[in-house]
Amino acid sequence: MTLRWEALLEEVRERGEYDTPQEAERAARVILALLGAHLVGDVRSKLAARLPETMALILLNPLQAAEPLSPTRFVRATAAWIEGATEKTAVWDIGAVLSTVADAAGDGLMEQILLQLPPGYDLLFGRPTAGTRP
Repeated sequence: MTLRWEALLEEVRERGEYDTPQEAERAARVILALLGAHLVGDVRSKLAARLPETMALILLNPLQAAEPLSPTRFVRATAAWIEGATEKTAVWDIGAVLSTVADAAGDGLMEQILLQLPPGYDLLFGRPTAGTRP
């Protein structure tokens, strides 16, 4: 089932405790663009199909990553792209967006997504896997 745009943004806004929908949208756009650069093929297409069209387009048309970013570098990149963000606030933004994405994706697709990402992304999605420690 595809989430509606307003429903996804409201979920991100609540989880991120943002004052405005615009703040939630800014975080979602940056984080989905960075995530899209790391996912390929079927997995990216399947995830896009579960997101509102605007978010799906961001996910499907990213800048290509030269190399996969480690979770730490993903946080740094997010902080660099969100005006006024720090690494600490970027972790918060990432958690709000990626936990919402994880819920939209469902467990089966999340397993496939995490297989394409460097170790440690399970924590960014708020879905720690067995054997990982924060």
